[in-house]
Amino acid sequence: MNTASSLQIRAHREALVGASGIAALYTLTCAQAPAHTHAERSRPVSPQPRSEPCHDFDFLHGRWIVRNRRLRERLVGCTEWDAFDAEQACRPILGGFGNQDELVTDAFGEHRFIGMTIRLFDPRAREWSIYWVDNRSVQLQPPVRGRFEDGVGTFHGRDTHAGMPVLARFVWTVVSSDRARWEQAFSTDEGAHWETNWIMEFERSAA
Repeated sequence: MNTASSLQIRAHREALVGASGIAALYTLTCAQAPAHTHAERSRPVSPQPRSEPCHDFDFLHGRWIVRNRRLRERLVGCTEWDAFDAEQACRPILGGFGNQDELVTDAFGEHRFIGMTIRLFDPRAREWSIYWVDNRSVQLQPPVRGRFEDGVGTFHGRDTHAGMPVLARFVWTVVSSDRARWEQAFSTDEGAHWETNWIMEFERSAA
């Protein structure tokens, strides 16, 4: 074998070794890539900037004397009302995206009646959901949903009364900084007719 042929063979071998090294490096890089991508996926995702809370119910924060009128029987044509007083305290929750209150009265016998309302604001839908629970049933009632327009909040939801499906409606009216009014009504014909069954007149307490 002459010198030229030996040089050609040596150059060919070096080229193969170089190509093998590049291929090995490429294979190693590709094998490591999925782990790197998975690590990136595992990083905590920063929360999106949150919307501002809604201040519709700010007027209700604080302590109140509540004058109640409640229809004695519902959806039977009754026209007799029971009247009683209660105390209520309301506070904001969830950084202003909701509020919670307790209504307390001794009007229903020896055991004190306590009712709780939880109101939650959905910044995407721009509406409130209102939930009620009391210490008699200790069951969270289906919510009503809605919003305020021109100082009046109207909220609707589906419920049952005495086993009968009803459409429920809450209406909140802001009278002044120290007075407000709430009404509850039921409809059995999808809102064509309404029977108001509970009215609350709120007066801010000095205590």
